[in-house]
Amino acid sequence: MELLLGIDIGSTSIKANIYNLKGELVAGGKRPTVLSHPYKEHQEWSVWEPDIIWNSVKDSIKEALNKLESRNEIKSVSVTGFGMDGVPIDKSGNWLYPFISWHCPRTEKQCSNWSKKVGAHKIFSISGKQVMHIDTVYRILWMKENHPEIIDKTYKWLLIEDYINYLLCGEVATDYSMASSTSLFDQKEKTWSKELLKEAGIDPSLLSKAFPSGTVLGNVSKKASEATALPETAKVVLGGHDYHCAALAVGAFVPEVVMSVNGTWEMVLQSSTNLKLGKKIFENGINVESHVAKDMYDIVAYSVSGLMYEWLNKTICFEERNEAKNNNISEWDIMEEKARIAPVGSNGVFFAPYFSGAGSPYIDDRASGAFLGLRNNIDKSSIIRSVIEALNYQFRDMLVAFENAADSSADKIVATGGATKNEFWSQNKADVTGKLIEVPAIEEATPLGAALISGIGTGIYKNAEEANIQTYRVNYVCEPDYKNKSLYDEYYQIYKKLYPGLKDINDDIYEIFRK
Repeated sequence: MELLLGIDIGSTSIKANIYNLKGELVAGGKRPTVLSHPYKEHQEWSVWEPDIIWNSVKDSIKEALNKLESRNEIKSVSVTGFGMDGVPIDKSGNWLYPFISWHCPRTEKQCSNWSKKVGAHKIFSISGKQVMHIDTVYRILWMKENHPEIIDKTYKWLLIEDYINYLLCGEVATDYSMASSTSLFDQKEKTWSKELLKEAGIDPSLLSKAFPSGTVLGNVSKKASEATALPETAKVVLGGHDYHCAALAVGAFVPEVVMSVNGTWEMVLQSSTNLKLGKKIFENGINVESHVAKDMYDIVAYSVSGLMYEWLNKTICFEERNEAKNNNISEWDIMEEKARIAPVGSNGVFFAPYFSGAGSPYIDDRASGAFLGLRNNIDKSSIIRSVIEALNYQFRDMLVAFENAADSSADKIVATGGATKNEFWSQNKADVTGKLIEVPAIEEATPLGAALISGIGTGIYKNAEEANIQTYRVNYVCEPDYKNKSLYDEYYQIYKKLYPGLKDINDDIYEIFRK
């Protein structure tokens, strides 16, 4: 039996999932993604320690392989990751500084200064990227300003997916979709932008050469085989940015399919054979990136999402966690049931979902979250539901911006990601937007997409279409409740006032507490 391995470097967990050629999960391993805050003088600064990441990858792979009768059935492996975050290495492959995490605010100054110098529209017109302080260019600029001695020693700046590939097979490379997350990639030429690199004062040799996803990098090295138990016969195939891999898995590599992937972040994505860098795309806060599918581009709206629901769980749902532990049930199921019993509109509680800044269509790193409408008769069920409703209002914001920018309307959304395990969340998304939500019956779209890329790259599948035909199945469908939709149309107008109403307050908070 031929098996494919997809490794997903996620913000919450690292997964190594093994699939058969029908896309069925055969075995998996999982470890938490450990976020570190090692700087006492800058407690908000966040990094991923490279050795911890690699150890978690190794442990996840070994856990998955231990469930197989024969590890030699693994024919190929691809890695997917969350993009942007990179690590400088020297010529011996030693890392010189940890990955600066996308959680970390330290590059806001470099982002503000460089984007003003170059111009936000100019950056977009070349790279397809909106100005976001988490993009790779601002990390490199921060390093140049604060640790020039590290830049002097740096052989390559490897994005997190590319670092794992390097450790697996010894090759230095990136793919078009991961390169798109740097704000330095020329989407028209499919190579690094000479103009943007010159403006940033970055030596082009610092960056890896970019190739299409599906490019075979080589075999698993002897050293990596000893560390992970992967067979040396397995091919390491260039994967891609996480949500692009998820899009491949759910069929969103043709313009007719619009995808929402809702995990730590929520992305709304539609593919195109044409590069769309027009004014409307830019003004609606949309990114234009290279797809992992051959010769395709994506237009992408984005905002942080599930991270805030996890915060809710950790911060105020201790009773639900205790109940789950005592009764051997899921705390997430308890939260879901409590959200169901609260009325539409959460008794007038509204949540501003900007814990990591505002995404499409606002693009504001200084925005922060808030609850409004709290009174002494509000219970926890209303608070839980208000967060889900707010994240779906945010999704509606993204969808409106997306449809305005693309001059198209989506009647059906294919939804994937961890949030789709919560059927109330999916139904609420249908009610808030008036769109049919289709959830595919696949195990973990992101690592599955990476695994499929490895199969395409090694010729196991002829192309993305054949891979999709063999692996895609529908799990459930949510049709809008139009009675609820009419109420949400009214409540959405209140939600729309939250961002502009809080902007000045959030700017003041940022200047005093965050800067």
